[in-house]
Amino acid sequence: MEKVDSLINARWVVPVIPDCQPLDHHSVAIRGGRIVGVAPVAEAKTRFDATEVIDRSTHVLMPGFVNAHTHAAMSLLRGIADDLPLMDWLRGHIWPAERRWVSSEFVADGTELAIAEMIRSGTTCFSDMYFFPDVVARTAARLGMRVCVGLIALDHTSAWASTADEYIVKGLALRDEYKAHPLVSSAFAPHAPYTVSDATLKRIRKLSDELDLPVHLHLHETADEVADSLAEHGDRPIARLRRLGLVSPLLVAVHMTQIEDSDIEEIAAAGSSVVHCPESNLKLVSGICPVARLIESGVNVALGTDGAASNNDLDMLGEMRTAALFGKLAAGSAAALTARDVVRMATLNGARALGLGDDIGSVTTGKWADVICIDLDRVSTRPVYDPVSQIVYAAARDQVSDVWIGGTHLLRDRVLGRLDEAELITRVKGWQNRIRVGEEERDADD
Repeated sequence: MEKVDSLINARWVVPVIPDCQPLDHHSVAIRGGRIVGVAPVAEAKTRFDATEVIDRSTHVLMPGFVNAHTHAAMSLLRGIADDLPLMDWLRGHIWPAERRWVSSEFVADGTELAIAEMIRSGTTCFSDMYFFPDVVARTAARLGMRVCVGLIALDHTSAWASTADEYIVKGLALRDEYKAHPLVSSAFAPHAPYTVSDATLKRIRKLSDELDLPVHLHLHETADEVADSLAEHGDRPIARLRRLGLVSPLLVAVHMTQIEDSDIEEIAAAGSSVVHCPESNLKLVSGICPVARLIESGVNVALGTDGAASNNDLDMLGEMRTAALFGKLAAGSAAALTARDVVRMATLNGARALGLGDDIGSVTTGKWADVICIDLDRVSTRPVYDPVSQIVYAAARDQVSDVWIGGTHLLRDRVLGRLDEAELITRVKGWQNRIRVGEEERDADD
C-alpha cells in the first residue's frame, strides 16, 4: 500500500476538471501537502495506507475558493459608511479614514480578521490589493493562508510609500523576499488608471513582462471613470492600457462593468482575465459586468468579493449565488451562468487569473491540497439531486466544515486551528472604538 499523510473519504468529490461532474463516494489522498490520488472509496482503502483517515460521509469535497480580488485589511472598515455612491463613499469616508488609521498594525489586524473569515467560509487563496503588502504576506504566511499579494502602486503619497518609484522598489523587494515561498505569490497592483500615470504604467508593464507577473487593477468600474478618462486622456481606459502595452495575457481587469462588444473582443483576443465582483458592484451601483458574454467569448472570468468595506463580507458561497442569479438576469436567460460556470469562476478560473492554475483550483493529482468540505446534511440543503447546484443555490458558509491549505488542516469540524478568535475579536473591538470616535470627531468638524 502507498503511504500517505491523509485520506479524506467524501460522499461527493467535485474535481472541477474536466466538467465539474461530481464523483460519488470518492476519496482524496494527500502526501507532502499535495494531492497524490483521487479514487473510489473502496479502492482508496486498499490502495493507500494513511496516517490519518477522515470520513465526511455527507459532504462535498472540492477545491478551496480563490477570492480573486479583495482588500483584506479593509475588514476593519466594514460598515463604516454604507448606502452611499462609490465616489461619495471613497472621498467622504474611506480615504479620510485610511489617511488617519492605516499603518502596519492596522493592516496586520485587518488582514488577520479577513483571513479568519475567509478560511471559515472556504476560501483557500486570496488576491490582495492594499497598503503594507509586506504585512499582508507575513500575516498570511504565519497563518498558513495562500495569498497573491498585490504590489500596490499609486502616484500619490500613502503611509506605505511617498512616490511611484518607492512603491515599485518596495514591491520588487517584497517579491524577491517571497518568490520561493510555497504560499505567497505576487502581482503588480496599480490601483486604477485614474490614480496611476502613463509613466508608472509603462514601467510596470516592462517589469511585468520581464518577471512574468500579472498586472491586477480596477478597470472600467464606473461610467464616471470612463468619462473622466476620455476628458483627460482622449481615450477610454482600456484603449489607454492598450496604447501602453498592458492589454495582454498578464492583465487581470477587475470589475469591467462599463464595456462594449469591442472591449470583450479585445480582452478575449489578448487572453486577459476579468474578475467579477457582483455584490460590491450592486451595492455601489457601479454597473453590470456582462459575464455571460465574456465567457461565451472565451474570456477567463474569475470571482472576487472586493473588500469587506463595500460588500460587506468575504463569503464566496454568497458571491457565487449572486453571480449566478444576477448573471442570468443580465443575460436575459435562465440558462446563462450555470452552477458549474460559477464554481469554475470561484476556483480554477481564479487560480488561472493569478498565474496559479498549475498548482491549485482543482482536485487534481500533483496540485497542492487546497481543498474544502461542505456538509450538505442540513434541512436547507436536502434533498440532494445535484450537489453542485446545492453548493451554489442553497449552501451557506457555516456548512464549510473543513479546510486544508497545502495539506494542512486549518479548519477542522468548524474549529480554526491557528487563530485565537477571542483574542482577535478583542483587538478588532479596539479598532472599532478608535475609528468610531475618529468618525464622530470628523463629523463634528464638518
